[in-house]
Amino acid sequence: MNELINIFKLLSDETRLRIIVLLYQQDLCVCELSGILDVPQPKISKNLSKLRDMNLVQDERKEKFVFYTLKKENDVLIQIITDITKELFAYPQLVIDQNRLSDKEKYLNQCLITND
Repeated sequence: MNELINIFKLLSDETRLRIIVLLYQQDLCVCELSGILDVPQPKISKNLSKLRDMNLVQDERKEKFVFYTLKKENDVLIQIITDITKELFAYPQLVIDQNRLSDKEKYLNQCLITND
């Protein structure tokens, strides 16, 4: 029961919910998530840390970046996110995030410019 309660606590935060919905669709790095969500990188990193602590995401270093993947083992979480994405049009902010996802390379390139 505690695991279920913890999932709902995590999903009750808008930023974490938006991150999870995006990671459900594809792997992303912190820079991409920050750009897509228009949220400062430290806030993204803090939320990813919580998701990693709950064993809901995993990270993998690729060159200068750390990419995050949503783990698919948690059936309850995956079912919730699947249901949300089926009705994405009902959630305007998630539609905006979805549209910005197609520009993810732009955010990755901006990160490279600021890090060099």
